[in-house]
Amino acid sequence: MTAEEYIKDKLTKTCPCTQVTRLKIKEAIAGGADSLDKIKQATGAMTGCCKGRRCRGSIEEMLKDSKNE
Repeated sequence: MTAEEYIKDKLTKTCPCTQVTRLKIKEAIAGGADSLDKIKQATGAMTGCCKGRRCRGSIEEMLKDSKNE
């Protein structure tokens, strides 16, 4: 990951309801969170007022991308 990607991931709120960043989700995936439930448990994403309606698609895409690597 380049420095530019790191900064972008650190500043991008994937889950705006709980302020979970893209970086935190990527770290959870790298740490073994291989399902939406595990990501939810590790990061708190998808637990806000919308219950994942706003961020679930982005998180699913990140999870899919990690499995293709």
